[in-house]
This record gives sequence, C-alpha cells and structure tokens, in this order.
Amino acid sequence: MSGDEDARWLEWVTKQFESIAGEDKEIDLDEFKTALKVKESFFAERFFALFDSDGSSSISLDELLGALDLLIHGSETDKLRFLFQVYDVDGSGSIDPGELRTVLKSCLRESAISLSEEKLDDLTLALFESADRDASGAITFEELKAELEDFPEVMENLTISAANWLKPPEAEQKKPRTPRYLTRAYWHNNSRKLLFLCGYACLSLALFAGAVLQHRHASVCYMLAKGCGQCLNFNCTFVMVLMLRRCLTWLRATWVLRVLPLDQNILLHQIVGYAILGFTLVHTTAHVFNFAQLSERSGFGLWEYLLTTRPGIGWVKGTASVTGVVLQVVICLMGICSSTFVRRGGHFEVFYWSHLSYVWVWSLLMVHCANFWKWFVVPGLVFLLEKIIGVAVSRMGGLHIVEVNLLPSKVTHLVIRRPQFFHFKPGDYVYVNIPAIAKYEWHPFTISSAPEQSDSLWLHIRSMGQWTNRLYEYFRQQSPAAPASGTAARRRSAEATEDYLPWPRRHGAVASNEDRAVELTMYRHGDSRAGGPARSPPDDPGTAERGEAPAPTEVSAKLGENRRFCDIKCYVDGPYGTPTRQIFASEHAVLIGAGIGITPFASILQSIMYRYRLRKQNCPNCKYSWCENIKDSEMKLRKVDFIWINRDQKSFEWFVSLLTKLEMDQADEEPEGRFLEMHMYMTSALCKNDMKAIGLQMALDLLAKKEKRDSITGLRTRTQPGRPEWAKVFRKISQENKGKVHVFYCGSPALAKVIKAQCEHFGFNFYKENF
Repeated sequence: MSGDEDARWLEWVTKQFESIAGEDKEIDLDEFKTALKVKESFFAERFFALFDSDGSSSISLDELLGALDLLIHGSETDKLRFLFQVYDVDGSGSIDPGELRTVLKSCLRESAISLSEEKLDDLTLALFESADRDASGAITFEELKAELEDFPEVMENLTISAANWLKPPEAEQKKPRTPRYLTRAYWHNNSRKLLFLCGYACLSLALFAGAVLQHRHASVCYMLAKGCGQCLNFNCTFVMVLMLRRCLTWLRATWVLRVLPLDQNILLHQIVGYAILGFTLVHTTAHVFNFAQLSERSGFGLWEYLLTTRPGIGWVKGTASVTGVVLQVVICLMGICSSTFVRRGGHFEVFYWSHLSYVWVWSLLMVHCANFWKWFVVPGLVFLLEKIIGVAVSRMGGLHIVEVNLLPSKVTHLVIRRPQFFHFKPGDYVYVNIPAIAKYEWHPFTISSAPEQSDSLWLHIRSMGQWTNRLYEYFRQQSPAAPASGTAARRRSAEATEDYLPWPRRHGAVASNEDRAVELTMYRHGDSRAGGPARSPPDDPGTAERGEAPAPTEVSAKLGENRRFCDIKCYVDGPYGTPTRQIFASEHAVLIGAGIGITPFASILQSIMYRYRLRKQNCPNCKYSWCENIKDSEMKLRKVDFIWINRDQKSFEWFVSLLTKLEMDQADEEPEGRFLEMHMYMTSALCKNDMKAIGLQMALDLLAKKEKRDSITGLRTRTQPGRPEWAKVFRKISQENKGKVHVFYCGSPALAKVIKAQCEHFGFNFYKENF
C-alpha cells in the first residue's frame, strides 16, 4: 500500500477496533471471531494466540496493529514465520503429520469442501512428503520455506490476506471512471441494439407528432391523450411481434440477424412493455383532465365520464371510458407482476398467469379504439398461426417422460423419449407442460442433450419456484418403478448405463454412492459417436480386451437411490432458437455458465465434440490422433474455453461425468494446444489470497499433479477457489489469438453485467441467454 492508503487503512482499522472492543478497549476471542469472519474456531484460536503477544487472553489495539503491520510490511521471513506458527499447533518448532492433518481438515471446513477421510489422508501425505525433504518425520521452518519457494504466489497472498482481514468498504475505494455507456467500446458492441432503439424512438415520436397535429385545434390534454393513444396502437401490437418465437427462430438463420438485434428480443420486449405502461398512464391522466374540463360545460359529472357509458364516448356503445379504466388496471397489474422481484422471487406462476391477460388487453383495445384492429390484424393472424402450430406440434408424437433423475441441489433431470420429427440446434429451449404437475402451465427450459443424441431429450430443471418445486417433490415421493417395457428393457438400460461410466471409475477409482448415481445418470443416454449408434459407449480398449461384463445387480441397486423409471405424459412446444445458435460461426468461443446456467452448454459441448471427432485424423502406423485445423461449413471453431462457476461442491455433480467424457475425447494433446479447455470455479472455497487456504490449495495442487485429477470434481482440470478474475481471464484469451472471440453466457443477471463490461473492454462479442 502507498503512504496515503496505509494511513487511511490504519485510521479505519483503529475505528473498527474501537467499535468492536467496547469500553474495555480489548478484544476477546468471540469478538475476534466476529471481526475476522472466521467460521472455524481452530483458525480463530490460532490467530488469536499469535496476536495475543502478552498472553493476557485479550488483544489490545497495539497488539493488533503490530501483528497486522508485520504481515503487511514485514520481511518474507517474518510472514513465513507467522504461517509456520499457525501450523505448529503445539509450539514444538516443527510440524508433524497429525498437526498438518488437523490444519487441512479445518481448511476444508472453512472452504465448505467435503472430502472423505481417505482423501484427507492423501492430501496430508502429499503435502507432508513434499515438504519433509530430509524424511525426518517432521517439517521444520527451513523445510516449509523451501517448499513455499515452489509456490511464488504464496508470499503475495500472505500480504493480501492480512490486508483483507480488516479493510475499508469497497465502495470507498472505488476510483471515478467513465461510465461504460459513454465508452466507444460500448457503442461499437451494441450498435445494432442502439440503432434499433433509435429507430423505435423516432417512429414513436413521429406517430405521436402526427396524432397531435391531426387534433391541433383541440385542447392540450386531448392532443396529449391522442398522441399517446396512437403510440399505444403501435406498441401494443409491436410488443407481440417481439415474441413471435417461431418467426424469430427462422429469422436467426437469415441475413436479418446481422441487421436487427434478434438475440435481444426479450430485452426489447421489456422496454416496449414499460413504454406501454408509461403511455397508458399519460393517456389516462390526460383524459381525466379532459373529462374534468368537459364536466364543467356539460350535464355529466366526472365519475360519469370515467365509469359509465352515459356520455356516449367511444365507437362501441360509448364504452371507451369504461374499457379504458379496465385496461389501465390490467396493464398496471401486468407491469407489476412482470417485475424482477416477482419473476425471480419464487413467484413465477404469478407472472405467468397475469401475463396471459394480454388476451383481454387486445380484446378490450378492439372495443376501446376504433383504429386498433388495423394495426393488429396482420401480426395478430401470424401470432394466432404460431399458437395453432405450437398446439399441433406439442400434441403430436405422444411424448412421455421415461426416466427421472434427482440430482444434488434439487435439480430434476428429465429424460423424454424424442420423436423422430423433433429437430433442434444446440442451446435451443422448449416449453414443457406436464399435466401431472399442472394441467395448463407451460414453462421454458433449455435442452441439455445434444442434437446428435437421437433417442432422447434431456432437461435439467432446478427447483426455484412453485412449479419446479412441485416437480421435484412429485418424483421424490414416488417409489422407484420399473419402466413400461418390462424387465428386459430395465436390464438393457442398466447395461447401457454401466458402459457410460467415465474412465477413472471403470478403472478402479473409488467413488461414493452419490458420485456413482450421478455418473450413471449423466451417461444413461450419452451422445452419439461419429459413424456409430446414438448410445455407443466411450472408447475404452481395456474393457473390451479384458472381456469384462457390467454388473447389472450392483447398477440396479444404485439406480434406485435417485432414479425413477416412469411413463408420464408430457407436451413440448418448440424448439426455439437462442443466441448460442451462432456458436459454430465463431472462431474462438468462450462459454460461461453460472450454476444451472450450464444447461445450454451441456448440449453445445456435446455437439461441438461430436463435430470435433468428425475432423479427427488417425495415423495408420502409430495410431496417434490429431484434429485438422480447418474451417468448414459445419464448424469454424478453432478454440473453445468453457468456464463453469458454482457456489458449492455438490453442484458440480450435475454434469461432472459429461465433462469427464469430454476430457477423454481429448486424451491426446493437439499440436496447437487443447481444442477445448475447461475452467472450474467454486465460489464458496477460500481464495488463494486467504491465509486460511494456503496449505489446502498447495495440498490440492500437489495431489492433482500426482493423481492427474482434481480431488473436488474428479476431472483432470483443477478446480479454482473463489471467483474468476475476469480481467486476467479475458486478457489471457485475447493473447491466444485464435480468431474473433464470442462470449456466450447463461446465469445470473448481476454477473452478466460484469462479464459484458469486460467483453466491451476487450472488444469481444457478448451473447446472453434470455427467455
């Protein structure tokens, strides 16, 4: 820190100490835990003991500042000595295996990482063997110092960790900068949307001005009401055009996509919706003032103008005022129920049912305004045709849910028998209706299986609202049932599933029951291989050579824990296109999924690797495989980076087996590096810049190198703790020079803003899933 920052930090820490310490001007252990926000009492007690230099069982301000000053401004030896003392629990001057295991166990709890006792022993052994260089059975300070030289970032992390313990709020440290909306990069990357909005605003202004000029001899209130009314005629029709999903899906495959912002139709739909709400309020208010003026010159009161048909205003038996009041109430309710806190607050059904009021809005507008039908007739017919086609398609094929898998974090994995006529692109979504859950409700979900998977359709649904919770509970309460096809089909299903176990599991790696269940789930309907059947298993010459057969009895026992075979009627409307349809036209694609936001990328990754295998070349002599660096009409991709961010460890179990299979497909290193790179982040785990996590992260790194797989997910890719540093991530991607970078994101809106800002800074194209 600079001198000014140091002084400011010192002043802030002093104030915080005084607020925590109270009247006695001392901090005890409980107050110390609160101040450091430490979950594990082990670390709180160790830090407290080291900070309490006089052994008084309390920390004074001088002791606190002295210890923090040592960690921030002290020498490397001073900082390492402090870390060594944290690990040397008994103060003997050396760290034995028991002490190291105790520290690592506390690190795991602090990072919310759950590993078996055997895995904890492996971590302890890996770190201890690496650090105990003289094989004396204990780690001395000099040995720890030598070990940390292999991890150069540790010294920096010790300083950062100390500075982060007590620091001023982030808001106070922010430097003023130019708003992103005023930057050149923002205007360049959002040119289509901004031009479209400018055209929309100009058209609305022209319609408003035309209506005002047409009634220029009337009062100001009347002209204002007529101007807003003309804009409402246009907007109440245009808001429907933006939701013609089938037409927009078709247009995405044409040149129109390069001109109009079709991928942002939901955002534009919301903007037009707010415009309708605004125009309606102004229109109604202007008419109220106009009626007030009329009531002074006529024999009717204001309430008669507003709530009765006596004045005879309107082209259908004087109902303009009454229908206008009803329209105002309905539109306001739709606006409120469409707000984010309702849709994403567990009340999606409120939004869903209130939004169906658009039928009443259009019907009332026909009665309210004499000219509305002229605007509505053509788009209305197209909308009606789409609905008829949707109903027809959804009722064809006799779709049934044939299998349900209940995954961690209340995720329901549905396997639907796929009809032959159903064709979709990677990343597409469908509307699903399950009469057993709710007879009249349709909900949109991304297809998580690949188009090349011809026999089934996958949906992964996280329980976040009333309908999704009912879905999960419905299947959780059902007892395991046999499929309709009988025992033979069940046996074939079990055998096929066993073939899809990932390579580490089929070669003796230990996995928990929960891990097995997830593995079996994800590979029950694996993607097709080039030139082979849709469910051919991954290549594993060892199994074939050994002549081993699967163990149906064990599989069946494990499947019963979280799998349900069933035969439940469902209806599917779609598919509908999303921005991710452009992924195969990209050269360097970056896929970012947050939590269950991985679902569109599950389909995309499988499809990408299917096409990647089609380009695989094999040497006839040495059997070496490589991928031709060519561009073709099917896939222009030269590089794919997949980033998956999860809060906890269990969330990785949704698709970890699929990712294992994708890693197996790239077993051979390509001459120009891996075609698909994976980056996993676990946000609940302590970052490497936290002193409480340094030993654990070192142990995880060492064990990953030794076992060639990550201890948290079982993948070859090492899971990174904390959140990505987006500036560093995108800078590295930019330096790879694999072509124009397109970033595809699915997840929380808050994170989308952060990633979009970084994309604008680096000049990347940004696409966000919206529906």
